[in-house]
Amino acid sequence: MKIVTTLSVAALALAIAGTSQASSHREAPFITEIPKADATDFYAFNSYEPGRGGFVTLIANYNPLQDPYGGPNYFSMSRDALYEIHVDNTGDSVEDLTFQFRFSDTLGGATGNGITLPIDGKDVAVPLKNVGGVTAASNAALNYKESYTLTTVVGDRRTGTKNVATNTAGGASTFAKPYDNIGSKTFPDYATYADSFKYNVKLAGCPAGSDIGKVFVGQRKDSFAVNLGEIFDLVNTNPLGGVDDETDDLADKNVTTLALEVPIGCLTGGNDNGIIGTWTTASMPQVRVLDPTPKALQAQINSGAWTQVSRLGMPLVNEVVIGLPDKNLFNASEPKDDGQFIDYVTNPTLPALIEILYPIAPAPSNFPRNDLVAAFLTGLEGVNNNGSVGEMIRLNTGIAATALADQSNFGVAGGDNAGFPNGRRPGDDVVDAELRVAMGLLCHLGLGLCEPADAPAGLAPITDGVEQRPDQFDNAFPYLTTPIGGS
Repeated sequence: MKIVTTLSVAALALAIAGTSQASSHREAPFITEIPKADATDFYAFNSYEPGRGGFVTLIANYNPLQDPYGGPNYFSMSRDALYEIHVDNTGDSVEDLTFQFRFSDTLGGATGNGITLPIDGKDVAVPLKNVGGVTAASNAALNYKESYTLTTVVGDRRTGTKNVATNTAGGASTFAKPYDNIGSKTFPDYATYADSFKYNVKLAGCPAGSDIGKVFVGQRKDSFAVNLGEIFDLVNTNPLGGVDDETDDLADKNVTTLALEVPIGCLTGGNDNGIIGTWTTASMPQVRVLDPTPKALQAQINSGAWTQVSRLGMPLVNEVVIGLPDKNLFNASEPKDDGQFIDYVTNPTLPALIEILYPIAPAPSNFPRNDLVAAFLTGLEGVNNNGSVGEMIRLNTGIAATALADQSNFGVAGGDNAGFPNGRRPGDDVVDAELRVAMGLLCHLGLGLCEPADAPAGLAPITDGVEQRPDQFDNAFPYLTTPIGGS
């Protein structure tokens, strides 16, 4: 694969960051009502764990802003939702392969009706989801357990061929999910406990020889870093100030991670360029009826066609690019239909807001913003452009992974072609780049998309004050770190 000049790649890398990369917590009015279906971050990258060349890791985080002490019910996934990771390998912005996750939950105890204690001759159900210590070897003290199934769909997500994934050890088609990190008395060694829920999986529907991967679903520490409170308080910070990790408002939060490691041959479908486009969605049944007499864990009845309520490829698109009237619509849409949102890219409001709220210099004047159109919808020519038009994370699987110690947190812009925007890794820092490009950095890099005079603030070293780095993460699947304990 021919790589374009370093200057062009770096510029376009920052351009894409400028339109679309950051965390996506509570980004639309409706999704705030159903946080279990709210995607927060999505990652797609060539696996950099030693010995895992030839694999791609896909990570979808859900259920934002989890306080570790959020008991007694903590943060389960929805038994009524359909969680999906989609892959386009033909360049038409339509999924060719989808990985579907469905969750179920049960009460503990020998009969599955909950743990009870004998109180004066009566067996009475306990009020808590755990009644004792839990280890990788024994979870009998858990009063609530979650599991999930994984289905590979070849073709259209609803009408394609469905294939049930199975555990390579024993052939089971149901996988257990670890309970959230309540604290050190319940979990003397949570890291070891959670590691026991990483599975080798046979991905039926993938080509023979490219059908064995890994899966992990469970709580992790929130993988994004951002000065969330001050940014949305009318940029109540100094965008030209220094970096201070103490301003990371997500430093004490957890999320729920759906992580897959998939052979490249499964994802590319044998295409001739090795490029894929990826995104995650969550859907709910159209009809929800509350049960006036709920029983055990069932409090509502759902029916009707699946209706998409959450969508995430390159995050922050819905938060700061899409206008408030269309945020719910964006979450319900697909990449192939993104032309309906084009005005938000060609005539973006974020630069004008930055100019008003923190007058560094005038916002860029090159309209339509063709620099952002190229970044938002097409990928990088010669790197990860596969002809598709639509918002998604694009990854060239033919560009080898960079070892953790050698990664640049600015990805391609830092001379590391295996990083953002060629996919997205956990340690890729993108918020600072986003702010700078929104104010016209691309106009100063000689790409012919706009001129320096169009963007007087294009070279300003704008920052949100928080740094994202590769060394904040693990060097093995699922890469995201052990969740913070509630106690």
